[in-house]
Amino acid sequence: MTLNQWDENILILELLDEPDFSEDTDTLLTTLRSGEEPFSNVIIDLQNVATLNSSNLGALIEIKKLLQTKDKRMVICNISDSIWSTMLATGLDQVFEFIEDTTTALLLIGS
Repeated sequence: MTLNQWDENILILELLDEPDFSEDTDTLLTTLRSGEEPFSNVIIDLQNVATLNSSNLGALIEIKKLLQTKDKRMVICNISDSIWSTMLATGLDQVFEFIEDTTTALLLIGS
């Protein structure tokens, strides 16, 4: 997992295809559930992810819910056309916040 603490308020999670995707999101979820570390806004970078399955989508939803309880944001960036199609087909385009790329996400969340 490439997990970068950009600053005290922003965490960037660069995900890969399975099985790494599930392992990495499970690690982040365990950290968030423990409450040991302060919550940050999270940027989920899907540049290296070709497809998502239902477990992947469930993990993203749970991350978003945990962050919302602490008034933090989760944005998804660098998605492929196939992932965008999945988001549209499932209605998750209305649930998640999408930003074109990591640089733009950093600018918007950091402001």
